[in-house]
Amino acid sequence: MVAGASLAAIYFQMHRGNLRWPSMASYNLCKSDTGRRLASWSVVPVETSESNFLRRVAAAVVWIAAAMNAAALSTAQAGETPSWPGVAQTGHFGQSEVPFPLLDENRPNAPIPNATPGAEYFDLDQYVRSQPSLPESSSEAYYWQVLPDSLIYKSYLAGAKESRMAAKIINIRDQSTFWDATVGGRVGLFRYGTGRRVRPEGFQLDIEGSAQLRLDLQEEVDVQSVDFRGGIPLTFGRGPFQTKFGYYHLSSHVGDEFLLKNPNFNRLNFAQDLLVLGQSIYLTDKLRIYGEVAWGFYTIISEPWEFQFGVDYAPARPTGPAGAPFFAFNAFLRQEVNFGGNMVFQAGWAWRGDENARLLRVGLHYYNGESSQFSFFNNFEEQVGVGVWYDF
Repeated sequence: MVAGASLAAIYFQMHRGNLRWPSMASYNLCKSDTGRRLASWSVVPVETSESNFLRRVAAAVVWIAAAMNAAALSTAQAGETPSWPGVAQTGHFGQSEVPFPLLDENRPNAPIPNATPGAEYFDLDQYVRSQPSLPESSSEAYYWQVLPDSLIYKSYLAGAKESRMAAKIINIRDQSTFWDATVGGRVGLFRYGTGRRVRPEGFQLDIEGSAQLRLDLQEEVDVQSVDFRGGIPLTFGRGPFQTKFGYYHLSSHVGDEFLLKNPNFNRLNFAQDLLVLGQSIYLTDKLRIYGEVAWGFYTIISEPWEFQFGVDYAPARPTGPAGAPFFAFNAFLRQEVNFGGNMVFQAGWAWRGDENARLLRVGLHYYNGESSQFSFFNNFEEQVGVGVWYDF
């Protein structure tokens, strides 16, 4: 953590132009497997007239991290175990059984080029390997698979336009009570990668499709509108990182019953064909952040650009009957509404399957923004309700 914080803060400061390279190094980070020096620098703040709080905080982090590294090195040379706040003399962080790997006790330390004889150093590789919460890359072999059981790039839990199986009972303020349902899914066609069901790695071609309809429960359960979506995403995953590039089509249609009861309604032929690029990162097994950008090369009514980002927290491994909590947030920004859009919050209980790693969720739903039915894309909605979701 110390080394990671140092590197991140130093990069931030250099990018801002607040650091410079001196001629003399103040501390070293060395790699034990090869003895090759990874970095050798000192951190010197450059005086600027700009009083920026974030820059001062980043500079403070750099200096604190450098001081802690130097203290660890000095303590190691004296043959003692570091004793920092939160680190016991046993080398454990809090209640976890994570040793503080200042030295590799299983093999001789590799020499440091141009270093003082007998000096020890911080083993960054061993420290990273010792962290149980860090999602690591698999060493499994890649092989071809047809119709794999799981997805490499999971659908966004709170994404309003994702293809899945779902049903929600929602109340929209100043309108009515609706049954919003999504009938569809997303499955893998081909994979060249590992065979794991839980966060597999490799390359995978998927296909998705869904009908996203709205029924008005106070108007004889009339079909008010339906959006159709279909797409072909190509995904790649390794370790905590997943990438998606693909194509999807979406078109919106108004129900016959709604048109008969609202003859003056101006029906819109909303349609779009888009290329999409997404990136997700697992911070832990259960916690993921993501971002996505899409560009429409063919649009009717809609505009080309849209962006979305969010956070998912859900069980990553089989839960059994007990289940586990989940929560999700998604923000979806679209050019046709001046880069407004909507935000969605969901929270509740989830179950991860034993055989196929699929996810069943039950919980509360809150939506605020422009309509999730794109036939009414410019209408504001505040939705409150409950739902059930099944993700492939």
